[in-house]
Amino acid sequence: MDQFEPYRGDLLAHCYRMLGSFHEAEDLVQETLLRAWKSADRYDPAKASVRTWLHRIATNVCLTALEGRARRPLPSGLGPAGDDPQVPLTPSVDVPWLQPFPDVRLGDPADAAVQRAGLRLALVAALQVLPARQRAALVLREVLQLPAAEVADALDTSVASVNSSLQRARAALAAAGPSIERLREPADPDERAVVERYLTAFEDADVPALTRLLADDVVLEMPPVALWLRGRVHFGEFMERVFAMRGNGWRAVPVGANGGPGFVAYAPGGGAHSVQVFEVRGGLIRSCVTFVDPSLVGMFGL
Repeated sequence: MDQFEPYRGDLLAHCYRMLGSFHEAEDLVQETLLRAWKSADRYDPAKASVRTWLHRIATNVCLTALEGRARRPLPSGLGPAGDDPQVPLTPSVDVPWLQPFPDVRLGDPADAAVQRAGLRLALVAALQVLPARQRAALVLREVLQLPAAEVADALDTSVASVNSSLQRARAALAAAGPSIERLREPADPDERAVVERYLTAFEDADVPALTRLLADDVVLEMPPVALWLRGRVHFGEFMERVFAMRGNGWRAVPVGANGGPGFVAYAPGGGAHSVQVFEVRGGLIRSCVTFVDPSLVGMFGL
């Protein structure tokens, strides 16, 4: 299977967009490469590039895996924002939560720059609301930029059916909130510097400095806790609660996550606490998703 290894990072990002789970995506990429190896003698380069052929196999592997599966949400996809930052934080362990994606696993830096545009957490979360085949059509056509005819071939359907699926998928995303165009916007050129300043304030337990970096309508989510909060005031009150409960001495290690800057947080005493992923626009943090699951830290090589 060595001839297909250069495509692993590309396929991993594709399967992650479809499933919303990095761990499941890894398994499905392995299944994709195994199927490709077994059918390599039937590959016809006159009909499709190796990349397109592999994405066709991966898409069908993902569609099979998605049969009967519940979608992977973020807390904001399950109900309204909370209005009390002091409520008990009870994990909802029965929910198959969306996971972050470690950029270090994208592979070839030349491919990674292209892949990051379609890995934003807001986009992947929005994709999860779509039926599986609509999700596949949107990812193949809008994210991977494959021609409609190749998408139709991958899904074993017609171009007209693909275009119809795209229309319905766009309408569903618009009803859910953000437009596909906004979700595919390039990264804010200053986002890394903003998150670095936030990281410093976080390590210093400096809530006033931290909140100065937040947009008025900033969103804070903390899966596996279903509670989520909106607004700078609630965000600040929650962080004051965190530092009061756990003390000072937090440490943060920068990582690339979902096409942008993030960090892994270590609680006072040294234990891994969370992976934090940010959305920055206009020089301010618009969203912080804090994945409070120490088992995810290993995905980032830490």
